[in-house]
Amino acid sequence: MRSRIAVLGAGLIGLYVGGALHAAGADVGLIGRARMRPYAEGPLALTDLDGGRTEIPAGALDYSLDPTALADAGLVLVTVKSAATGEAADLIAAHAPQRPVVLSLQNGVGNLDVLQTRLPDYEVVAGMVPFNVVSPEPGRLHRATEGDLMAAGTSALDPWLPAFAAAGLPITLRGDFVPVQWGKLLLNLNNAVNALAGLPLRAQLSQRAYRRVLALLMEEALRVLRAAGIRPARVTKVPPGALPTLLRLPDALFTRLAGSMLRIDPEARSSMCEDLAAGRLTEVDHLNGAVVRLAERAGVPAPANRAIVELVHAAEGAQAPSFPGDELLARLTPAR
Repeated sequence: MRSRIAVLGAGLIGLYVGGALHAAGADVGLIGRARMRPYAEGPLALTDLDGGRTEIPAGALDYSLDPTALADAGLVLVTVKSAATGEAADLIAAHAPQRPVVLSLQNGVGNLDVLQTRLPDYEVVAGMVPFNVVSPEPGRLHRATEGDLMAAGTSALDPWLPAFAAAGLPITLRGDFVPVQWGKLLLNLNNAVNALAGLPLRAQLSQRAYRRVLALLMEEALRVLRAAGIRPARVTKVPPGALPTLLRLPDALFTRLAGSMLRIDPEARSSMCEDLAAGRLTEVDHLNGAVVRLAERAGVPAPANRAIVELVHAAEGAQAPSFPGDELLARLTPAR
């Protein structure tokens, strides 16, 4: 059995996971873009909310721009953005003919289908990264929110589970992974809100107006899921159905009852917020857009999620937006 782990799409999440695995003694190869190379080539510090810090010396990580580095992997972690999933699958097919296990650690609900369609002879497993990774300064990656990795229940991952546990990234295996993906997607609906607010996550979630926007999007998504016969799994301490009510509480009461939701690094922002700031395309079509597509199949409306998709697309390639919460809510409410 090949024990080597390859991380395909080593951005912030991929570098953090791959770096932690390397520091714990795993054989890891990272494949990414040139803009992330300085993180891998210089000294790299991995830090977390609990004060943990792992130092990786300069030159210790095996980082490559060349997908031929997939050739000797036994496990491939796919951490590319959803729009690049098809391209990632083609790279695996071309450069990993030994058919490694493929674990998708991506946002959204459609990536597994793309990977399985293009890699029919591979063991493809759905996974989830619940936490956010930011780079507060050059040479440091910070795990800014809480949560453990999850994956669909399978024995295919058994050989690598000890390595993830040793790296402080234990994987919880779930038999109900489609509901888990939708439960995570409900939380990811905030990515678009955060991107349009242009604020750090904690500052945004501390304001009731923005939380009311998120509550609107979640409530609509829950109606769509009910119409489609999908019951999202509980992936936080709060049941999915109770989230909209909790989010609409006044600030003081929300802080008292849901303080754990604000246990976020003060400077952490969603990846979609970072993408807009950098002028990159976002994953909104794979998050809020997934709700819209499911609504179309179920024959029910999803105007608020449709409207926020349009707002994010309008902001792509333009000056990073900074919608006040009340204005953003007004933009979505008439769409109902």
